[in-house]
Amino acid sequence: MLVKLQVHHFSATLRFQDHGGPNFPATLPFSFPACNRPRLFTVASAHRNHQENRQNTDTSTSPAPSNDEASVSRKHNSKSTSMLLHFLSFDQTSDSETPPMAEREVSYAEEEEEDKMRLLEMSLIRRRTPQFPGSIYVQSPSDPNVNSSLPPIKTLFDDQIGIVAAVDDEEMLIKALEIRRRVTTEIFMEAMRKGKFGITYSRNLVSKLSDFIDFVMIQAASMKQMPEFSHSSFNSRARAFIDDSNVVPMIRWLKHNSLSFPQIGNLICKSRRDVTYIRRFAEWLKSVNVKGRFIGVAMLRSGKNVFSRSFDDLDENIEYLEKNGVRRDWIGFVISRCPEILSFSMEELKMRVEFYLNLGMNENDFGTMVFDYPKVLGYLSMEEMNQKVAYLKEFGLSNEDVGRVIALKPHLMGCNIEEKWKPLVKFFYYIGISKEGMRRILIARPIVFCIDLQNTIVPKVQFLREIGVQEDAIGDVLARFPRIFTYSLEKKIRPTVIFLLTKAGVSQRNVGKVIAFQPELLGCSIAHKLDPNVKFFLSLGIPLRKLGEMIADYPLILRYDIEKHLRPKYKYLRRTMVRPLEDLIEFPRFFSYSLEDRIIPRHKVLVENRVNFKLRYMLKSTDEKFEEMVQDKVERRRIYESGISCDKPSATCINDSVEDFSFNHQSNCSSRLETDQEN
Repeated sequence: MLVKLQVHHFSATLRFQDHGGPNFPATLPFSFPACNRPRLFTVASAHRNHQENRQNTDTSTSPAPSNDEASVSRKHNSKSTSMLLHFLSFDQTSDSETPPMAEREVSYAEEEEEDKMRLLEMSLIRRRTPQFPGSIYVQSPSDPNVNSSLPPIKTLFDDQIGIVAAVDDEEMLIKALEIRRRVTTEIFMEAMRKGKFGITYSRNLVSKLSDFIDFVMIQAASMKQMPEFSHSSFNSRARAFIDDSNVVPMIRWLKHNSLSFPQIGNLICKSRRDVTYIRRFAEWLKSVNVKGRFIGVAMLRSGKNVFSRSFDDLDENIEYLEKNGVRRDWIGFVISRCPEILSFSMEELKMRVEFYLNLGMNENDFGTMVFDYPKVLGYLSMEEMNQKVAYLKEFGLSNEDVGRVIALKPHLMGCNIEEKWKPLVKFFYYIGISKEGMRRILIARPIVFCIDLQNTIVPKVQFLREIGVQEDAIGDVLARFPRIFTYSLEKKIRPTVIFLLTKAGVSQRNVGKVIAFQPELLGCSIAHKLDPNVKFFLSLGIPLRKLGEMIADYPLILRYDIEKHLRPKYKYLRRTMVRPLEDLIEFPRFFSYSLEDRIIPRHKVLVENRVNFKLRYMLKSTDEKFEEMVQDKVERRRIYESGISCDKPSATCINDSVEDFSFNHQSNCSSRLETDQEN
């Protein structure tokens, strides 16, 4: 009965720790009903009762629970009740099982001292104002230092537990930063919505502004040190910074100037400290004739340091380029194609310009070169430029030759030596082009060293082999006419060969010979050059097959101008010289000789001496050989006319008499034609 009464109504002593208030009683006797019984207040007492309960429950030597304990074991707060019953019945146990009172008092004293230290450390944590979710600050706004409000928690744990706690703190810090970053993003999205931007566009843009979002977050946190923002929340500070930076109106302006959201995001991240500099920089670019979408491209590719340069420095660079041949109206084009020029200091720009001027270029050549290929000035490093010039000199080019080649085709400086030039040189050696031939190609057509080897050059060489060009002649063909590398195989070279086979009468056996002898035919226009010449010869009565043989013998006749070369010579041959068409078919090189300097003077000599030769011997020999031939012919005729003949008529005498008869007949016909023309 006594136990039940003690369960329902008992006397307890609650110990309170002194939190700084003096004269506070150490113990207070008062009683509670069982239903309203409070928990034990001290850490040590709760720990001690818990340990005693575990010892009494786990040890096999402990006495069996009483009926009273069993009766309340399944009731509300059964553990607390059983622990209290065990505590009240502790005095009834034997002295052998109970520790001495002195030891118990020492243990209680140590536990009380430990509780005091822990509660003292907990009391060091000051009352904090509500912080924003994810805040990395744990002190109140008035604390000058973060560590001032943190208890020495490391002293409560051993080293291993301290390491685990440090890792946990780092993870919590990272999570807090991620939360704050997301909050900053939402604040920026809210500012974008106020600026009349759509949700989709705002999300796409924010995805490209990670650096700027972090910058806003850092600036908003640092603004807490300012007196006017010392009591404001993180949200208000972030909004204030975004409003002061004018980033939203700048985004509107950039979008109006046709910049995409990735370009806008890149620009804002590059100029995050002064967003308004973007507008001033864009206006300066317009002043130097940078137009349209190239304004954004120039700002993006000009380098990070350009946003820290003054406009006076940029104007100084532009004036220096103008002094060295780059026209003012070219500056916008040059900057649009190579904005890296704007990031150069004056010393570096002078060094690059003098590098090309030392190669023998004048100001006009330099200005034209920069206009043709602006990257030649700002895209390469000085080391790469020196390496490429040294490699070009290995082909036997002088310093001035290299300057002329680069001025003619500055794209050479944009080619890689290992990936572009060395494989091309090896291929040229393979097909029989000598070092001198490569030098000729560089001087005549330097763009060949910029052409793709596998997709452009190799197919054309293979095509020359297929049409019958000899293997040992391919290198000479390409060295003599390097323009063939720049022609389209399907639109230019192959159609020309098909025309020669089908319209000009050239046989398949001779087409390779024609191309090897005159590769320049591949560069002639079919409609304006080849087809009119073929029609002219066919109009003279030359059969198509004979024309093909003439072209195989001398392909250059298809390149001559009809009115300046072909028609006047043909008229003189037929009307004045009164030669048959077969002579022209037999010797098509007749059109290669000058009418005034070779054909007419030698024809007059033949008429005056009343001798005649075939066109081949008449025009092909030198002047001395021609005079010797004429004198020999005159002497033979004189001997024949004087009646002194050979013992046996030879074929030479007979041929001479026949040619003299033919010449007299042609002279008579020529005289009659001249008389008819006079009448």
